Amino acid sequence: MDSKKKRNLILNIIVILALVGFIIWAEESRGFGSYNQRIFKTCCIYAICALSMNMVNGFTGLFSLGQPGFMAIGAYVTAFLTVSASDKLSIYKIVPISEGMANLHAPFFIALLLGGVFAAIFAFLIGFPVLRLKGDYLAIATLGFSEIIRIFITNAQGITNGPTGINRIPNTYMNLYVVCGILAVIVIFILAMMKTSYGRALLAIREDEVAAQAMGINLFRHKMLAFVLSGFFAGIGGGLLASLVGAIGPDQFKFTVAYDILLMVVLGGQGSVTGSVVGAFIVRIALEKLRFLDEPIDFGVFQYPGIGGMRMVVFSALLMLVIILWRKGIFGNKEFSWDRVFGFFAKFKKSPKKEVQD
Repeated sequence: MDSKKKRNLILNIIVILALVGFIIWAEESRGFGSYNQRIFKTCCIYAICALSMNMVNGFTGLFSLGQPGFMAIGAYVTAFLTVSASDKLSIYKIVPISEGMANLHAPFFIALLLGGVFAAIFAFLIGFPVLRLKGDYLAIATLGFSEIIRIFITNAQGITNGPTGINRIPNTYMNLYVVCGILAVIVIFILAMMKTSYGRALLAIREDEVAAQAMGINLFRHKMLAFVLSGFFAGIGGGLLASLVGAIGPDQFKFTVAYDILLMVVLGGQGSVTGSVVGAFIVRIALEKLRFLDEPIDFGVFQYPGIGGMRMVVFSALLMLVIILWRKGIFGNKEFSWDRVFGFFAKFKKSPKKEVQD
């Protein structure tokens, strides 16, 4: 092992230990606060959703906006299976639920897995017609699917409780260990997958479909696998979000959610796993921490009256600045690398002046 690889390995171990220590401190210590815990969990969940979109938009080069629909499927399956039978009978008031349906129950992790599986099944079913489209047409088709799912949820009152939604969702397992652990597993899975022949085939499709097909790559099969995996991860993210919030309704999965997730992917860098995670954290933390701009502030010399929506104005301005500085996103289509970090700082080192010989 050369010196650079040894250095990178040591730094990776230090960072991993620091992250684990921070998660333990944030979960066990009161100093971090429940509000900051909730923000951190939300960041992790949206990072999972951003990774799911990056599977299709970043690695495969397609343009899909169907994430809200997959999230809704995962959220409702997880919520329906984790809420107790007695709570279901009291929640479903407009259209009473049957006793057999109310008795359907599963432990949290099985329900979460089933939410991802159901979302993946729907992704597989709609993949046959929509994956033959490209570009904006694919985006419109997947966005339409997402809205169809939301409208179905709104009207299927005997199953989803309609516009009222489902509440009393237990959050027993919604701690930082579980949320961060699931995010870590998905990150490791995607990073490992992209080093396989399947991952290299996705990158080849992204760069040039014609050349990839000429090399013998089955375009439709690989696109379908990426689309199904994307739906599965989005379903997992939706299930976690439902458990964190404790109550869900159709309005939580409007088409605007797709734009929020797309923003995270583009900000971090399309085709970058670390970029999606960093982008999700930046967007969610910025949206929460800039809330003070909507409220009155007393600076002593003058008083800021507080302007509704100023938070979004400042947030949009900051995003524009970031995109101008990094047009391909913070990480581009690359992953975080210690070599790149040291190479960046090496540019600022002054080169020794050469002596001029007479």
